[in-house]
Parts: sequence; C-alpha cells; structure tokens
Amino acid sequence: MSMDIPASAALWFAPFVLPLSFFVAWSDMRAMRIPNGSVIALLAIYLVVGLIALPLPIYAWHLLHVLVVLLVGMVLNAGGLIGAGDAKFAAASAPFVFLSDVRFLMAIFAATLLAAWVTHRLAKYSPIRRLVPDWESWDQGWDFPMGLALGGALSLYLILGCLYGA
Repeated sequence: MSMDIPASAALWFAPFVLPLSFFVAWSDMRAMRIPNGSVIALLAIYLVVGLIALPLPIYAWHLLHVLVVLLVGMVLNAGGLIGAGDAKFAAASAPFVFLSDVRFLMAIFAATLLAAWVTHRLAKYSPIRRLVPDWESWDQGWDFPMGLALGGALSLYLILGCLYGA
C-alpha cells in the first residue's frame, strides 16, 4: 500500500489532529453537535503546521479543497443529508487529504462509518450506556453522531499516512 501524503507531513499533522478528532467524536456523541471552535482549530492546525509540513504550492492548492468540500457540504446540508457541523468539519479536514488519496480515504470513511455506527448502536444497548447516560446521541433514532466517523476517518488516514505515506 502506498499513499501520496508524505509520511513526514502526516507525522507533523497527527499529534495535533488526533486529539482534536477525539474531542469532536466525543462532543458529537455527547451533545450531537460539533463545536465551531473545533472546526476553526482544525483549520488553524492546517494553516500553521501545513506551512512547515508541506511545500508552499501544495499547501496553497490544498486550501482550495476547503472551499470545494464546504460547497458540497452546504448542498448536502440543505438537502437534509448531513448536519451543518459535519459539513464544516469535513471542509476543515479537506486540506489534509491529498487528491490522489481520495479513493482510499472514501474506503477508510466507509469502513469507519460502518464500524462507528455498529459500535455506537452496540454501546447504546450495553452497560456502557450507564457510564454516560446523558449523551444525546443515545436517543436520536436514526440520527447518528457523524463526528465519530469523520474524526475517526481523518485520524486513520493520518496514521496510515505516517506508516505508508510517500
């Protein structure tokens, strides 16, 4: 397996992005919302660390990814398919992903989404629920805390980038 994200860039991004992704997943499970501050922090990580981790032309080009994914996310949100926080988090995640890795990322996201959904549903009906009985995500019917899958997919992409990146 080979990825186009440079391993050195993934190593620069991972220590900052992974804890934030964990917080986003936790926040979305707890309150069914991804705080705007965490979206801004994720973009700020790219803006600052990206200057060190990536060559300037790639850094600048990847900023365009934010706009493209934000526009797609706005359309999906307007159609009721995803939440606004999910769209914003996906847009803030976009510059970390190399365009040539998108197919691989989609596979990671599909697997992460399935695993997150199954794990969340199993936890909902297990003794784990007693540890955090006030989480909003337990009682949302078919609505799902997508931050769990989005943060997990971005984290897994960067971890795999550390191991198998260019």
